[in-house]
Amino acid sequence: MRRYHHRGAAVAALLATVWLAALLGAGAASAHVSVSSPAAVQGGYASLTFKVPTESATASTTGLKVQLPADQPLASVSVLPVYGWTYTMTKAKLATPISSGDGDITEAVSVVEWKATGAATAIKPGEFNQFVISVGPLPKAPSMTFKALQTYSDGSVVSWIEQAAEGSAAEPEHPAPTLKLAAAGASAAPAGNSASAAPTGLAVSATSDGDSDTRANTALALGIIGIVLGGIALAVVLLGRRPARAR
Repeated sequence: MRRYHHRGAAVAALLATVWLAALLGAGAASAHVSVSSPAAVQGGYASLTFKVPTESATASTTGLKVQLPADQPLASVSVLPVYGWTYTMTKAKLATPISSGDGDITEAVSVVEWKATGAATAIKPGEFNQFVISVGPLPKAPSMTFKALQTYSDGSVVSWIEQAAEGSAAEPEHPAPTLKLAAAGASAAPAGNSASAAPTGLAVSATSDGDSDTRANTALALGIIGIVLGGIALAVVLLGRRPARAR
């Protein structure tokens, strides 16, 4: 009976390790700052939604700074106000002016920054918020990459600026939000990670959308399986002990 007891304990330890790894994977998969737009078409106008989850367990998100791609300047940029947050837009002179019906545009918005007005409206652990800008015309390119800085109440800053190496399928630890653009004339499909239906400006329990949702759901499913298997292993251990005690 002692042999079965040791074997059951080993199985329980192994399954507990798998369970912990799955839960850690679920947390990591859902923590990225992302950008989405269901109507982003090359050459058109669209609303871009930046989804910001708080990945810290102890600090709240108090700021977000988004850098618009300098090599893909946008002639028109406007911001949707978010309750409890202020925003600023910084412009930069363009090396090549953008032609428009109202004449050449020599400068364009290069950075949009949001800041919480207080602790009450900061994005607390386990919550996310959404920040929306209306832009256009979008570049005639397959995608746009927006580097972002996420500031926390403890003073730490997470830089979402990394891009995957060309030809690599591995995702960087802190990937820059990337938006896919549909070709002009093609049916508009969700670009990037599809936006949540939650009202903008209200902090909601953190969930991920699109590709991040798939990864998070997969990791969560593995975590649940780990819990079930861990329970079975515990039952095996307890059953293995009973005969020994009776004996």
